[in-house]
Amino acid sequence: MADEEVEEVEEVEEVGEVEEVEEVEEEEEEEARVEEEEEEFEVESKGTEDSKGEASKDGADANVSFQVTYKTPVPTGEVYFSETFDDGTMDRWQLSKTVKEDADDDIAKYDGKWAVESLKENKVPGDQGLVLKSRAKHHAIAALLDKPFIFQDDPLVMQYEVNFQDGIDCGGAYIKLLSDTNSLDLEQFHDRTPYTIMFGPDKCGEDYKLHFIFRHQNPLNKDLEEKHAKRADVDLKKFYTDKKTHLYTLLLNPDNSYEMFIDQSSVSRGSLLHDVVPPVNPAKEIDDPNDSKPEDWDERAKIPDPEAVKPEDWDEDAPAKIEDPDAVKPEGWLDDEPEFVSDPNAEKPDDWDEEMDGEWEAPQIPNPACETAPGCGQWKPPMINNPQYKGKWKAPLVDNPNYQGVWSPRKIDNPDYFEDLQPFRMMPVKALGLELWSMTSDIYFDNFIITSHKEVADRWASDSWGLKKLVASANEPGVFAQLLMAAEERPWLWVIYILTVGLPIGLAVLFCWPKKADDDYVYKKVDQPQADVEDEEEEEEEEEAVADKEEKTAEATGKHRTHIARSLSVAIYLTREKQAASVGVVLDCIFFFSLPFLKLYHHLSFRCIRKS
Repeated sequence: MADEEVEEVEEVEEVGEVEEVEEVEEEEEEEARVEEEEEEFEVESKGTEDSKGEASKDGADANVSFQVTYKTPVPTGEVYFSETFDDGTMDRWQLSKTVKEDADDDIAKYDGKWAVESLKENKVPGDQGLVLKSRAKHHAIAALLDKPFIFQDDPLVMQYEVNFQDGIDCGGAYIKLLSDTNSLDLEQFHDRTPYTIMFGPDKCGEDYKLHFIFRHQNPLNKDLEEKHAKRADVDLKKFYTDKKTHLYTLLLNPDNSYEMFIDQSSVSRGSLLHDVVPPVNPAKEIDDPNDSKPEDWDERAKIPDPEAVKPEDWDEDAPAKIEDPDAVKPEGWLDDEPEFVSDPNAEKPDDWDEEMDGEWEAPQIPNPACETAPGCGQWKPPMINNPQYKGKWKAPLVDNPNYQGVWSPRKIDNPDYFEDLQPFRMMPVKALGLELWSMTSDIYFDNFIITSHKEVADRWASDSWGLKKLVASANEPGVFAQLLMAAEERPWLWVIYILTVGLPIGLAVLFCWPKKADDDYVYKKVDQPQADVEDEEEEEEEEEAVADKEEKTAEATGKHRTHIARSLSVAIYLTREKQAASVGVVLDCIFFFSLPFLKLYHHLSFRCIRKS
């Protein structure tokens, strides 16, 4: 019996060991799979001493150079369009040869230049994109889809990358899905070419937008009307100013829902039926345009009380201000002295012509005699509020017994009413085009994809945009480098650095290596000490009180250490975001950072005193 139990135990142990080995192998396989998905490239650090000293002030620090192995992304599923530009050509793209209507002749042509180039910064060897090269010119370029997209039962996912390499003053980087019509001619692509969807970033002045516009066809008269999605719920400014490559994605579902993403994070979502302007479906009833307000219609909710009477003592002519009757002229007031006198040292200019310029008069200066006197000229009492002033009398307001409410025209059935419950079923699209005007050049586009599967677009992004993102992150300067760069532009930041770094070090030295205490000496006492119970109890109470205070002090010290860490984080944040731009903010920062150190010093001092 005992042997059987031993065998069972051994079997259980063997099974447990096998399971542990299997779990370890599964974990290793999972880690390898994640690493393979996230990093399909090799990065070899080749930092040099020269590159360590180069830190550009626009945030692109060349501390480390990277050599990457890049592979052109390949769609992992069915797509309607994909373009990487890695072959270095624009063979499938057609430049527009037409002119823009209603534009001046000198700028009407779509003669803006396009090129296929690598990124200026954080470039990935072998990766290229389409670059808008001209400023203050019209650009138009388009390419046919592999097959038309028909809005039926499959979602639409359109995605591409944009990098405003030189920032952006005024211009757009949106794309259009051109409608599948018999008249579509890419050589004649212009601003009025029929499109189904327009999507992408646009900026002018301080207005940062992410467009999603679709054209809806009225089922009654077949007219097309633009419908604009609501604005994104996030601040878009950084996507236009950081000179990084950003990923823009639009997802349209057959249930009429839509969602917009930037860098794979949702920034706006809604319904084609409820969250667009103007709405897809018009109102069922409208105001009667032939209705008019009756002449005797009374819209006054309140009227003056017709029975009110002005009080007999109400003086409407009393002034609002009167001279102060209690005021007294100050002693030494010079009534006969004017406030200003002619400058005795002034001389008439040599070129002064009295016939042309009139009689010359010396300029007026303050009377020197008035400098030591309380005042000069005629003295007048100061003005004060009149306690008897009541102003114009008005009858109090009362409810209007004839009030009929605010008039509005009667409602009638809308003759143009229709109900389209499937706005997703838009006009089919046949081509993708960029029709842009920009005051800034070198706008970079890359990795266009149109598909019906979000996971296909996500995989495409991880193989393309994800690589750019990781390389850009690796090339960013560290926190210390950013602090130094910020201090070069704002020398006063050194004050904050000293307070947040130097002061804690000084306090640590002060309390970790205090002044050496005097040696303790043991003195011998001849008489034997007498036991005193009361003294012992008092000493125990004092020791307990000191222990409680030390515990509270330690807790407070921990809180202040946390406060110090947060203060340093705030200093770094203010430095990186460059928000502390005024002297007032500097003083606030100094006070904010100094306060926790002073409190910590107080607690440590109290603790040392109690111990001594």
